[in-house]
Amino acid sequence: MSKSWLSETSVGIRLAVQIAANAKKTEVIAITDEALRIRLHAQPVDGKANEALIRFIADTLKVSKSAVQITHGFTSKRKLLEVRSNDLTPETVKKLFQAPDQ
Repeated sequence: MSKSWLSETSVGIRLAVQIAANAKKTEVIAITDEALRIRLHAQPVDGKANEALIRFIADTLKVSKSAVQITHGFTSKRKLLEVRSNDLTPETVKKLFQAPDQ
């Protein structure tokens, strides 16, 4: 059973994330039932935090940046993303995003 922060779609996966911008470094800080919590080393102005989030998700999941799309929450701390990939499974994604303390 997949958690609510992660679900499969017909074209890949959907992620619910909560970001904290303007951090010292970009990292996963926690995985809760509601969201993947991420600190971003980017300011929340002019779309810089969104760009940093897309780059971090793409790098972590080993997909192109064009495969990652923010579908909801462009100006919010809570965002919904879709990642287009036939190779990703919820189990793979969970392993790739393991926070250091989990």
